[in-house]
Formats: sequence, structure tokens, C-alpha cells
Amino acid sequence: MALPDNPARRFSAVTGRIDDSGNDAWAVHDDALALKRQGKDVILLSIGEPDFRTPEPIVDNAVSHLRVGRTHYSPALGELNLRRAVADYETRVSPHRCRVDEVAIFPGVTSAIYSVLSCVLEAGDDVVVVDPMYVGYEPILKALDVRPIVVEARPENEFLPDLDELCDAVTAETRVMFINTPANPTGAIMDLALLRRLAVFCQQREIWLVCDEIYSMFTYGKPHISLRTAAASLDWLVVIDGLSKSHAMSGWRIGWAVGPDDLVAHLARFNAMSMFGCPQFIQDAAAFALNNDEYYVKEMRDVYQVRRDRVCERLDAIDGLTYHKPESGMFVMIDVRAYEQDDKVFARKFLDAERVSVLPGVAFGNCTRGHVRFSLVQPLGVLMDGCDRLQQFVNTL
Repeated sequence: MALPDNPARRFSAVTGRIDDSGNDAWAVHDDALALKRQGKDVILLSIGEPDFRTPEPIVDNAVSHLRVGRTHYSPALGELNLRRAVADYETRVSPHRCRVDEVAIFPGVTSAIYSVLSCVLEAGDDVVVVDPMYVGYEPILKALDVRPIVVEARPENEFLPDLDELCDAVTAETRVMFINTPANPTGAIMDLALLRRLAVFCQQREIWLVCDEIYSMFTYGKPHISLRTAAASLDWLVVIDGLSKSHAMSGWRIGWAVGPDDLVAHLARFNAMSMFGCPQFIQDAAAFALNNDEYYVKEMRDVYQVRRDRVCERLDAIDGLTYHKPESGMFVMIDVRAYEQDDKVFARKFLDAERVSVLPGVAFGNCTRGHVRFSLVQPLGVLMDGCDRLQQFVNTL
């Protein structure tokens, strides 16, 4: 949405920098929602959050803490019980012990990313980022007035970045290398060797290596390798994670960052004047979720894996379409260039013809142009119907 032009008022340059020029890629999704509200038979495959309800024991835990008055201000770094639960989790998935003093809690992963980058960057600094990327990264970089140095993770390389290209992208002004594994939207997982070499490279140059691992608990077959697992030393490294995807808690807004003590001290100061913490009862439930989550996470992950496998099997039967089979996450990236070079045009025509919404790949960067994102966050029967409609649509092209 364009900002209103009122010359009589003066506004910060920050919101002006956060333009929405790329938001036209979301127009198909918005129009599909409008059709759905009109009662039309629309299949929404452009959705980006889990379709499961939060597991009932987590909800019950939140309600019980709400009833006993856990509704007061929270410490700037988060409630101690949740920080301990995060530290215990990070210790379980890494050979390095994680201390509570290394953990900061945020209202969601996006807030964690914004806070961490705010504490380590100045306007004009360079940040190495990987294309394709989650749509929320670019507005953060624009708000901070830093320069993204983009390294492409091309489909012919399974959407994984090349080590040499990442290292060559670093300039004298680079202060952060920002990566995402498992990756959104492609589901690609960086391997141990790549992460280890990146850690050494950044540490030698005293560059922050920040890794968004929000899909860490959402993998199929190939295990996620945390940056903290790959690295021999943890200096200059920051891992960001949360519960939105793995625990179907997107609206609960719980994320965290794990990094060196001095960074966490800066985050405490930054949070105290900006984020103001998350509700106590929600943090209590999040701690419960991390300490008692194995069954529920596996149950949801198994359902998504079946959906992924069945959708990919169905796509194999559609001539001309190729796809990247995700190793994690909730999306399949489908290459539609055999039928239409412009993914926005393909998505628009698909919605108009078959009442199915998919998201154009250009929303995530240059490397996913000519692709559409097919979401797995619908029941299996609905996904199969979506695939049937996709077959019918491409048969007309």
C-alpha cells in the first residue's frame, strides 16, 4: 500500500525506505482471499503458516498460567524459565553447552532478527544475504539503511549458495553475513562442511554470522545441522529460532536469539526500550512446549511429510512441470517456465481459471523467478484437488 502524500507533515525516512514495490506478487493471494469471502470455491495454496491448531496441552498450560495471574511485565531478555528451556534445547542439538546468559527472547523471529541486526549494524554497512529469501528480510535491511550484497542460491544447485561466492561477496564494509537454513521458501538445508567453513571465515574476519533456523524442527529425512553444531568456536555466531512453524504457534509470537554474552547485553538494552517483552503466560507455555514437545512436533512433521510426498508424486505426472523437493518446511517450489516465463502471470491465470492461489516465486528473489510456491498447509484431499486443477490448467496452455 502506497503511503499517503501529505506535504504538511514530516515523517521519518525509515517508513519511506520500507517500500512495498514487491508486494504486487501477493496480489493473487489477496484476491483469492476476497473470492473466498464471497463464498467462491477457492483453494488457498498461497498460505504461509501451519494449518494445525496449537497442541491442546500447550493451550491448557497457557490458560492455567493466565488464570493464576501471570500477566505482568516480563524481563527485557525474557522469563528465566523460557530462557532455560531454550538453553536446554540448544544444548541438546549442539555439542556446545548453551548458557542462559546467551539467550534472549523476542515476540517472534522477525523481531529477533531486527533486534540483533539493530545491535550490530550502522547505516551504510554491508550485509551479505542469500537469494531467495523470506520476504520479511528485505524490509528489515531497508529500515536499517544498510546495503544488501546478494548471493544467488540457484535452482540448478538445489537452491544452495556457493561457498566461494559467499566469501567473495564480503567487502571492507561488511559487518554481517545472514543465512537461513533450513531455507524459506525452498526447504534447502546447508550441510555441515559449508556451515563450518562459513563460521571459520566469518570469525577470522570478525564478521557476524547470523543464521535464521526457524524450520530447524521441521525436516524430512535429512537432519537439520545447527550453526552451533557445525562451528568449533561460537564467537561471532548468532542462531535465531522460534516456535511458529514446528509447534503451530505463529500467532503466539515467540522467538529467540542465542549469541555471545556481550551481544545479549546489548539486546537487553535494545529490548528494554523497544520490544517490552512477551506476555508471561505465553512464555510459560512456550517453555512447556520446548520441554514436552517431541510427540506433537513429530506428529505434525509426519503429516507434512506425507503431504509433501503425495504432492510430489502427483506433480511427477504433469508433463512440463519440474519442482524442487523440499528437505524441510511447508512449501514446494514448482518451475512453471515450460508454460509461462512470468510467474506472476502464471499465478494470476491459474487463479482466474481454476480458483487456486499459489504465490509467485519472484516474491522471494531472482532465483525463484519462473517458479510458484505451492503450500502444503491444507488437508491432503484439498492438496490433491489443487494438483488436479493444476493438471487441468496446464493442459489448456
